[in-house]
Amino acid sequence: MDKRDLIERCREHNVRFVRLQFTELHGHLKNISIPVEELGKALDNELMFDGSSIRGYKRIEQSDMYFHPDPSTFAVLPWRHRESGATARLICDVADPDGTPFAGDPRVALKRVMARAAERGYTMSVGPEAEFFLFKRDAQGNPTVDTHDRARYFDVAPSDLGEETRRDIEDTLAQMGFKLEASHHEVAIGQHEIDFRHDDPLTTADNLITFRWVVRVIAAEHGMHATFMPKPIFGENGSGMHVNQSLSKDGANAFFAADGDLQLSDDARAYIAGLLTHVKGITAIANPIVNSYKRLVPGYEAPVYVAWSPGNRSAAIRVPAKRGNSTRAELRTPDPSTNPYLAFAVMLAAGMDGIEKGLTPPAPVNKNIYHLSDAESAELGIESLPHTLSAALDALEADPVLTEALGAHITDAYLTEKRAEWAEYRAQVHQWEIDQYMESF
Repeated sequence: MDKRDLIERCREHNVRFVRLQFTELHGHLKNISIPVEELGKALDNELMFDGSSIRGYKRIEQSDMYFHPDPSTFAVLPWRHRESGATARLICDVADPDGTPFAGDPRVALKRVMARAAERGYTMSVGPEAEFFLFKRDAQGNPTVDTHDRARYFDVAPSDLGEETRRDIEDTLAQMGFKLEASHHEVAIGQHEIDFRHDDPLTTADNLITFRWVVRVIAAEHGMHATFMPKPIFGENGSGMHVNQSLSKDGANAFFAADGDLQLSDDARAYIAGLLTHVKGITAIANPIVNSYKRLVPGYEAPVYVAWSPGNRSAAIRVPAKRGNSTRAELRTPDPSTNPYLAFAVMLAAGMDGIEKGLTPPAPVNKNIYHLSDAESAELGIESLPHTLSAALDALEADPVLTEALGAHITDAYLTEKRAEWAEYRAQVHQWEIDQYMESF
């Protein structure tokens, strides 16, 4: 849509206010609301904001930044319909005062990596599977750690008490243009999954940011709190975000080869090798918070081993059975707290590095890695993912392919803030320590 088309759509939907949205370094959604009469000015890239107030953006002495709205992201917010008019949103890129795309904008970083792949003739397709928990709120409206049900995998009502909430979430997403595929109760109590159609990385990252927002809004309307925190309950499976990914070249799936071993092309194998080579650094982005590493432990179906397999769900990378245009690699390590723009950027950069260097993956592991001894894992050359956020950050900093993909601004800001987060966590005294040691020492 051009400027005229967009303004006309606002008239058709009786839009009175437009929210200009963007994400900061850690994937948190930000926005300002403008009257629809100011939309023309916004589309001419004339609206400015203070970047020094956004984490990881600018210092106070150089804080002026501009919104560059993307018309393709226009959507009316179904839950904001009123007799007096509707509210719409536009996702924006962020620019410096001279119009240059801002190096600290995660959306800009992803675009840059996509453009580099396009120069080689490749287009990425990506489909995430983001899980989340629904918790009750207390009398004051604060979230608790009391799940809304005790249901398990694929359970139905009356055991699954989240069916109506999921249905309202799906209705809202459909009205906003999402192509939904499936929804169900997940393995853990109070845990759910709603899947939507794969797309290019930028569209999918925009959709995932929107998805997390909608889930939380609709859950709140049902009196519940939705969280994408990876491991909110000890003793239960955590929430993952498996990321299915493939490449297209010359209009065809570049991962499929009818006469290849496992019907995988050389590009597919090199891409998988690239992911495996860089997965420890990717973990710092795809598993970005201290709590992420409470999920990445053996015994809860989370993949913690650097290996791949044509079907084995205990490996970090699985190749689902479907072939042809559906041939893809599923990276199973990420969780839904990640910033999807940065996550997809480093995944694509890693895979393309594998293709550009002609890397070869190790032999696939078809055993249940969860049941292997340390000696057996060592014999097969299977390593583990980083066990802490600190170790993952070290791996990221030591990986020039990933830091180049992110750019110097994002790399420096991300490492600085995440190391501060880790230092603060290390200094805390936790209830486990009180329970374990108070009477013994």
